[in-house]
Amino acid sequence: MNVILAVKQYVAKMIEESGPGMKVLLMDKDTISYVSMVYAQSEILQKEVYLFELLSNGSREMMKHLRCICFIRPTKENIDLLCYELKNPKYGIYCIYFSNVVSKSDVKRLAEADEQEVVREVQEFYGDFIAVSPHIFSFNIVGCSRGNVWSTGVLNRICAGVTAVLLSLKKCPMIRYQNSSELSKRLAENVKQVISKDAGLFDFRRTDVPPLLLIVDRHSDAVTPLLHQWTYQAMVHELLGIRNNRIDLSKVPGITKDLQEVVLSAEQDEFYAANLYNNFGEIGARIKELMEDFQKKSQSTKKIESIADMKAFVENYPQFKKMSGTVAKHVTVVGELSRMVGLHNLLEVSEIQQELACQNDHNEALKKVRGLIMSDKVRELDACCLVALYGLRYERHSNNDFMTLLSALTKRGVSERNKRLVRAVVEYGGERARGTDLFGQNNPISRTRRFFKGLKGVENIYTQHTPLLQETLDQLIKGKLREGSYPYLGPSQLKDRPQDIIVFMIGGITYEEALAVCNINKSNPGVRVVLGGTTLHNSQTYLEEVAIAQHM
Repeated sequence: MNVILAVKQYVAKMIEESGPGMKVLLMDKDTISYVSMVYAQSEILQKEVYLFELLSNGSREMMKHLRCICFIRPTKENIDLLCYELKNPKYGIYCIYFSNVVSKSDVKRLAEADEQEVVREVQEFYGDFIAVSPHIFSFNIVGCSRGNVWSTGVLNRICAGVTAVLLSLKKCPMIRYQNSSELSKRLAENVKQVISKDAGLFDFRRTDVPPLLLIVDRHSDAVTPLLHQWTYQAMVHELLGIRNNRIDLSKVPGITKDLQEVVLSAEQDEFYAANLYNNFGEIGARIKELMEDFQKKSQSTKKIESIADMKAFVENYPQFKKMSGTVAKHVTVVGELSRMVGLHNLLEVSEIQQELACQNDHNEALKKVRGLIMSDKVRELDACCLVALYGLRYERHSNNDFMTLLSALTKRGVSERNKRLVRAVVEYGGERARGTDLFGQNNPISRTRRFFKGLKGVENIYTQHTPLLQETLDQLIKGKLREGSYPYLGPSQLKDRPQDIIVFMIGGITYEEALAVCNINKSNPGVRVVLGGTTLHNSQTYLEEVAIAQHM
């Protein structure tokens, strides 16, 4: 199960089926992201695709010599635009590929609009999602619900996206959902409905153990998105923000023009692929090795004394240039991360976050949080996250001093909105909302495990926490996930332990959870887990999610 490969194969097939000759790839604002996540522009150029255009751009030139590969979502807006396009075609031939199921009535409209008979074919290729990595997908939707109700239009969009993932992976799954979440139940029912309605599409070869779709809700673990992470990819997202593999470095002091926006893609960057899950300490050493390797190679290029040397240099130049760009990019990114860690006291912030998430010493935690949130070095965002974590962790503690910490935020100059947001996080993920034993308080074994995790040694103080999702998946793989908490939809149940698992989290996922799934896949031969979410959060986008969910 590889979502990157699934989308890549769809795109390759579109290009191949459109035939030889110069081509234009016509997309919408969503599908352009789907394609850019799995293919570099240079790769597509090699396949005779020389132009990339948006369907919504009405000022495109007439180019009848080009074949048009049109890859769009089957939305009303896109159908309207495409009908208009076909009445006034700008290209010689159109091969139309929808990223999801298209209605017969829409196909009829297109046929009627195609008066000049330029449409060669119309197909459905189910790449209706953002493939972030082989085992991670997202929809970049922040604010999927308001309270226990799906936001307008989002349920249908997410249902279409999840079913597209299933179709692209060729899976017709059994479905389990989080019983404490009305949102999960609604999505599960809608997905089941689509599978029943389009049964022919889901008629895949049966496997001994049917695949499983598990739908969970972010409300059950409000802690994970608040924590600083120390793996490369997660740090970049938390401190700089990753949007469709792109990082905005324009605000970095002294940044050069060519590095104001960089792309970090594991598909196109070997260094990033090898190090995205390494911790920050290791990254420094890897960067040093990368630079030393580059310096050696650049020294060797200076010794051009013969025609043979020149030939060798020219042959290696693209690789050399690529390596030069890779070095510059990662040195810049790591340098900025390092600057921010020092500037904002993030090591100390992270240590206290981990203690709040994993330990149970209320008085010590309160003292540390109180001291840290008044520090000038600590960002307002981190101060708010610390108080929210305290509120979640000690919600029912007899000496809970949450209100005093909110008053401290006032003294610090935190806005009323942000203070309301801190309270909203506790409402969003508090005991009443989550329906799970997040801190292991009702489970002595879980509590003991967490205690021992905290004793592993100083090198682990920043990585004590494991997300709830990891425990949920461990239980699922062992066949011990309680059916009362995660019921099946429908009468059928798995008799064996699941092998192919698609997990979808309403309210967004994090890179910590992505790493957990990566490790589960590595440590459980025969088990394949793919994780998706409405979006991929850092603490900032997560607070936006909470604000919308809590009607702020």
